[in-house]
Amino acid sequence: MNTRLEIIGPLHERFDEILTPDALNFLSRLHDQFAGRRHERLAARMQQRKDIDNGRDPRFLSETAAIREDATWRVAGAGPGLEDRRVEITGPTDRKMTINALNSGAKVWLADHEDAMSPTWTNVIGGQLNLFDAIRGHLEFTGEDGKQYSVGENTPTIVMRPRGWHLVEKHLRFTDRAGLRTPASGSLVDFGLYFLHNAKELMAGGTGPYFYLPKLENHLEARLWDDIFTFSENAIGVPHGTIRATVLIETISAAFEMEEILYELQHHCAGLNAGRWDYIFSIIKSFRGRGTSFVLPDRARITMTVPFMRAYTELLVSTCHRRGAYAIGGMSAFIPNRRDPEVTALALEQVREDKRREALDGFDGTWVAHPGLIDAARGEFDAVLGERPHQLDRSRDDVRVTAVDLLDLRIPNQVTDFGVRTNVSIAVRYLESWLRGVGAAAIDNLMEDAATAEISRSQLWQWMHQRVVTAEGTTVSKQTVEAHLAGVLAGVDRSPGDQFDAAVEIFREVTLGEDFPTFLTLGAYARYLVDESQPALAVAYA
Repeated sequence: MNTRLEIIGPLHERFDEILTPDALNFLSRLHDQFAGRRHERLAARMQQRKDIDNGRDPRFLSETAAIREDATWRVAGAGPGLEDRRVEITGPTDRKMTINALNSGAKVWLADHEDAMSPTWTNVIGGQLNLFDAIRGHLEFTGEDGKQYSVGENTPTIVMRPRGWHLVEKHLRFTDRAGLRTPASGSLVDFGLYFLHNAKELMAGGTGPYFYLPKLENHLEARLWDDIFTFSENAIGVPHGTIRATVLIETISAAFEMEEILYELQHHCAGLNAGRWDYIFSIIKSFRGRGTSFVLPDRARITMTVPFMRAYTELLVSTCHRRGAYAIGGMSAFIPNRRDPEVTALALEQVREDKRREALDGFDGTWVAHPGLIDAARGEFDAVLGERPHQLDRSRDDVRVTAVDLLDLRIPNQVTDFGVRTNVSIAVRYLESWLRGVGAAAIDNLMEDAATAEISRSQLWQWMHQRVVTAEGTTVSKQTVEAHLAGVLAGVDRSPGDQFDAAVEIFREVTLGEDFPTFLTLGAYARYLVDESQPALAVAYA
């Protein structure tokens, strides 16, 4: 039987320019070659979670010690247009945000199809269309007020972030050679469509097809991506190593395999990024049932200077520079507020402090979530880098990070009633935004995305199951969380078409249940964001 891919979602205006027969055939080939290995890797994740639940801590692998001890190998490093990454702006790929990012003045734009994007079918394919137009210089937008937006001449290098391995695209259905029908892989769909349509156009413009790889948990997942890159380069006839990837180190298991991840991707690798928010979520999720010694305080107290976060970032910089890879810092959640100068001043100072620490620690660049923060971040990196594009010559041979250091979760600050209420507020309000198709939401002067919402709901789950008592003497329980939930809902402005009812339903499922869903949006995606109104259109290849 021929493998094939069926379109289940509706075909809106211009979708046929992205979902072309060639593109669908390419996606079919990717699934035929790699879908089985993806399922194997996801099964391995489940086993590792069980091992940690049963008391086995992550470790540096003895079986890959030779890779770590071999000082001779290096990664490919920066591709054209990635030589200077001192400030990168992140954001989703809707039309207006794409134009704003391209006009921001940043060196790099992380075009996000993952945590900052709500994966509606319109967002997924519409985002591909916006990238397609932007790369060809055709992107324009007219707002509801009639204001016109266009892209200037000097634009950042685009690095696209596809969805993680755990996510699916239910608007496309794959049938394998055995006749089994499954939803397509979100990772393969996002990567495949962007690469096929834009790789050669990007190369002609002096850059290339560059990617951020999210949620990797080990070097075998990196090996899978490397094989996909090699297959894809061969498929369209571009040189091996054309693709460059930057891997987000945002899981505790990946932190123990940084060198191995670089090694597996070495011919395609540009660097690593310290994905701080998902990393904190990974710590909470991994050790949520291991007792009170693994309980972390209020989210605001988990700064980059606490022991386990300090160890993680120092190890990342030293590992990268040892192998010729760029080390890219994480994103501060603070954002400016045009209506409140005091909030803006505080945000700028917080960002300067955060980026000053990163630059002095040896990072080669950093993330911001808002154009108004670029100058502050650039100033701190300019002060350290000067005219140099990076500081790869800083080897950080002084760093000695052990497994104990990476798992040192001792933070003296307590859980507070305010922290409980804040987590409830962030999780519910973010979910409501996500259900409306907005995956990056400004909430209480912070930029929240799926990762920060995950921290909020996972902390609540852990605090309840560990019977944590707050500084004010309140035992965190379902009853106290429900009381805070009622208070949050009483304070929001309801409007026709809002999604608070559904958001509350999801919040209760992922926070108050006995089981802990691995990701808060998995069930919500299938229930609320999938539109299968289109009669299936099949594309087959021999």
